[in-house]
Amino acid sequence: MDNPPFAAPQGLPVKTIALFADVQNLYYTVRQAHGCHFDYAVLWAEVAARGEIVEAYAYAIDRGDPRQQKFQRTLSKLGFTVKLKPYIQRSDGSAKGDWDVGITIDVLDAAARVDEVVLASGDGDFDLLLERVRRAGVESTVYGVPGLTAQSLLRAADRYVPIQGPLLLRG
Repeated sequence: MDNPPFAAPQGLPVKTIALFADVQNLYYTVRQAHGCHFDYAVLWAEVAARGEIVEAYAYAIDRGDPRQQKFQRTLSKLGFTVKLKPYIQRSDGSAKGDWDVGITIDVLDAAARVDEVVLASGDGDFDLLLERVRRAGVESTVYGVPGLTAQSLLRAADRYVPIQGPLLLRG
């Protein structure tokens, strides 16, 4: 009988992975570059093929929209813990809904427990975070949209996976 794709050879430990998805960043960059949506199920399958996903978080903004709530339930069914922040509209017309600090804290906490951190985001604000993770001896992988992923983030990661082809949800 064959081992599942994420199983380590007999006698070797399975790589443990923590997966972090910056939903807002993925939504806007994938839409801008490809005119479609990101396929979280394919992301999950690709990451799970390299090890055991022991923690997975998707960070989103809660606008109370029924379609968004359905999408958030889909993420939960895949295995993500969905973390929500309220959408805040400021009096000057600008909006706030940034998860950078929350993602950073969760990644640093997880890096103490896993072999690899996978970050799905092109946000250059995370470059220092991934440098810290690497110094701690934890492998890091970034999934980001080509041309819209910060160069500093690409340099900070051990591995970069471009969001294209099968990672795109068309139709």
